[in-house]
Amino acid sequence: MDTTKKILVVDDEETLCDTLGFNLETEGYEVDTAYSSEQALTLPLARYDLILLDIMMGDISGTQLGRILKSNPETAHVPIIFCTAKDTEEDMVKGLDLGADDYITKPYSLRTVLARVRTVLRRAASAPAAGRHPDSVSYKGLSLLTDKKCCTVDGTEVRMPRKEFEILRKLLSHRGQIFSRGELLREIWPDEVVVLDRVIDVNITRIRQKIGVYGKNIVTRSGYGYGFLE
Repeated sequence: MDTTKKILVVDDEETLCDTLGFNLETEGYEVDTAYSSEQALTLPLARYDLILLDIMMGDISGTQLGRILKSNPETAHVPIIFCTAKDTEEDMVKGLDLGADDYITKPYSLRTVLARVRTVLRRAASAPAAGRHPDSVSYKGLSLLTDKKCCTVDGTEVRMPRKEFEILRKLLSHRGQIFSRGELLREIWPDEVVVLDRVIDVNITRIRQKIGVYGKNIVTRSGYGYGFLE
């Protein structure tokens, strides 16, 4: 059986797109490229193991394409890494809220991109093993169903991208413990990947907004980090 990972690179900067595709192929991946979201939508997107997606493109932006992918049950499982020159917090929030698996700002080194690709593919491949974790973790009306990757607040399901889910599960599973940003980054993102501390802050803010009254249980200890207190 062919186990070669299939990657799609979508970027309207053709030279950059082709260069990235070439380097990924050199690493042993099977790579296709598309120079627009429109072109990408003509491809069998569900067959890819990962999509590298630029945000700033023509009529259909990368963010819009990401939303299309995540709203389609056939492609919702495909991991996405956003690559963009835009590095504002607003763009980061949009990407994370869509359920992006990672976010890289230009200019970036090929070494960084390759490291993140390996990490996201490894994480996606190990996802079925999640069944070995406890089936659920909860506090009063807040519940996380590990197998289903589902969060409910007082019986109502709350949409929560993977990173938010994993951070909340970490805090909820260790109530009363304070985790530094560095500890959360190492837990949710791999050591070899450089991620800004503020990514944790953005995710925490989104989690607090989504879990309603239980948001107040996620506390900030200045100079230390975050924790879930009863």
